[in-house]
Amino acid sequence: MTPEIFIQDKAAQAIKALYGAEVETASLQVSVTRKEFEGDYTLVVFPLLRISRNTPENTGNAIGAWLTEHVPEIASFNSVKGFLNLSFSAVYWDEMFSSIASDPAFGQLPATGRRIMVEFSSPNTNKPLHLGHIRNNLLGDSVSRLLKACGNEVIKATLVNDRGVHICKSMLAWQKAFDGRTPASTGIKGDHLVGDCYVAFNDIYQKEVADLVASGMDPEEAKKKAPSLTEAHEMLVKWEQGDPDVRNLWKTMNGWVLDGFAETYKALGISFDKVDFESDTYLLGKELVQKGLQMGVFEKEPDGSVWCDLTADGLDRKLVLRGDGTSVYITQDLGTAERRFSQYNLDSHVYVVGNEQDYHFQVLKLILGKLGFNWADQIFHLSYGMVELPEGKMKSREGTVVDADDLIQKMYEEAKRTSEESGKLADVSEEEKEKLYRMIGLGALKYFIIKVDPKKTMLFNPKESIDFNGNTGPFIQYTHARIRSILRKAAEQGIEFGPSDITTDLVPSAKEIRLIKLLNLFPSKVGEAGSALSPAIIANYAFDLAKEFNQYYHDTPILREADTRVLTFRLVLIGTLADILVRAMGILGIELPERM
Repeated sequence: MTPEIFIQDKAAQAIKALYGAEVETASLQVSVTRKEFEGDYTLVVFPLLRISRNTPENTGNAIGAWLTEHVPEIASFNSVKGFLNLSFSAVYWDEMFSSIASDPAFGQLPATGRRIMVEFSSPNTNKPLHLGHIRNNLLGDSVSRLLKACGNEVIKATLVNDRGVHICKSMLAWQKAFDGRTPASTGIKGDHLVGDCYVAFNDIYQKEVADLVASGMDPEEAKKKAPSLTEAHEMLVKWEQGDPDVRNLWKTMNGWVLDGFAETYKALGISFDKVDFESDTYLLGKELVQKGLQMGVFEKEPDGSVWCDLTADGLDRKLVLRGDGTSVYITQDLGTAERRFSQYNLDSHVYVVGNEQDYHFQVLKLILGKLGFNWADQIFHLSYGMVELPEGKMKSREGTVVDADDLIQKMYEEAKRTSEESGKLADVSEEEKEKLYRMIGLGALKYFIIKVDPKKTMLFNPKESIDFNGNTGPFIQYTHARIRSILRKAAEQGIEFGPSDITTDLVPSAKEIRLIKLLNLFPSKVGEAGSALSPAIIANYAFDLAKEFNQYYHDTPILREADTRVLTFRLVLIGTLADILVRAMGILGIELPERM
């Protein structure tokens, strides 16, 4: 039972005893006492004046006096202008902490029986993953872990965009300029080689446009009639017709890219339960178009194209089928959503996609609702802001992106440099050092990205992310390692400690009560973050917990405590704190080392 619920329950008893009135416990307003006032939690008295028929201060004093007399867990109170500030007794905090420390699943919320699909990553197979993909992947993975911690069954899915004219552009450039080179013959990772082809196509295309303009053609006309662009579209038509040469090249180059993706996903600790390919799903949704025509949801134009008129909903007319019978992205997404909800019996579906697609998902939900799917309201678009660098935005066609593999390696090197400068790993084996550098580098990268609210555009600075003293992953990792070091030293001294060894008659210090309060917040933070689809809430909670421990450690000589009971209590307290840090950071997909 949370402190808020405990106070609501006891306050309801006080109101009945004092005024003979029954109140709904949930209607009583209880919150953490503001720092400028004395107390732990505050009950708002104003709504109770119609029952007490007295002044706010007298009502607060009466309820406070009853609670301190009849509820041993409440030690004292003060009433300030309609706010009743209550202070818990040492007994309450000891019992609360004992309950937290003895629960190995503390923070895991009860099962909901709900099945949720989280779809993320969904890369194009014409280029390697970059920094923008990293934010998408880290958000998708941490949201999946978060929803699981909230008691849901979670399916992690991705839809690989492996067809389209952008794929043909890379294929065409490989034919024109790469002389049969392969990942095996060059030693270049497959997705990087195909990405080089995509950049090369843009170079070829831009030169052709410049030549056409120099010959007197209008620039806009030149952009449309550049030979390489025409060839890329012709290649797409051949692909759709099943041309064996085009299909074989497509399978080969896609295979290179997918092998490359697999390496990057492994390095990031990302995995999927379900992988779909657009080449298998792009025809989905056409049956829904026919259904929509029959229902009057869609309308067909004289040229054969099919539209959905959303002007009455404050939007515009949306094309759902071209005049030549080919589908558009919204058509595919309609069909894919229908199949996934029916195939997996989903309760909801979360799409992790950048905010440039806000309108697309607004339209998707609206059309699905008009088609009669009652689960349309259970589609959620986790819209996140772009990642920018100090030097500006990234552009794939021009090859100015921050490559994911390069960034992961850079973070490793930065972690290695920082750790070696600290000089604290002299007696650690080289194998352990390598593992630790990877853990710190990846933790820095993940935390720096996840700690920012998903909706915000963020500026990524690798050096800032590795700082061991700021709001960073390494700071929390180092805090955990410091706690484990203290616990190891205690064990080496023969001190036995565990939840069953602590007594409930100690009087925790103000700083220890502050730590217990923070620990107790963990389940509610998990619930809050899950409802908001914001793992940033967990990231910043973990930072607050680590920061509070470091202040406590600075002021409290833990291992020099002479009173055995107090020493045991403090060791169990910091051990529990370390465990909660592991669980919180585990939701973010971040490992915490035993030593640093």
